Amino acid sequence: MKKIVLLILNLLLVVQVLKAQDDVLTNVKAQFKLGNAHEAARYFNEIVEISIDGEKGNYSKTQAEFVLRDFFKKHPPIDFQKLHQGSSREGLTFMIGKYSCADVSYRVYIVVKSFKGTYLVDTIDFSKE
Repeated sequence: MKKIVLLILNLLLVVQVLKAQDDVLTNVKAQFKLGNAHEAARYFNEIVEISIDGEKGNYSKTQAEFVLRDFFKKHPPIDFQKLHQGSSREGLTFMIGKYSCADVSYRVYIVVKSFKGTYLVDTIDFSKE
């Protein structure tokens, strides 16, 4: 009986962790669709790796917001669609999406990691399609 209770508790914990990761990605997806860098940055880690067409940098949360805001200004969103979502054995959760704007589309790769018990965006990679 104790084993069953422990198994159920472990399953509930796993479900809560997956929901927390999914909530971050769902909220970030919504903000990318709106082109709202400020609200997207609420889900960023203190340091975020951002790559836009191969130009990569590690930015503080505040700097990352400015980088994303500039990207959204240059390429206002028409749509953002989730293409795939998954996770790794190391506990990373990721989403691959398509960011559509007037002049071009980007494939976007977003990685979420656990930091001090909170799931936050660690990496964002924009690549032209």
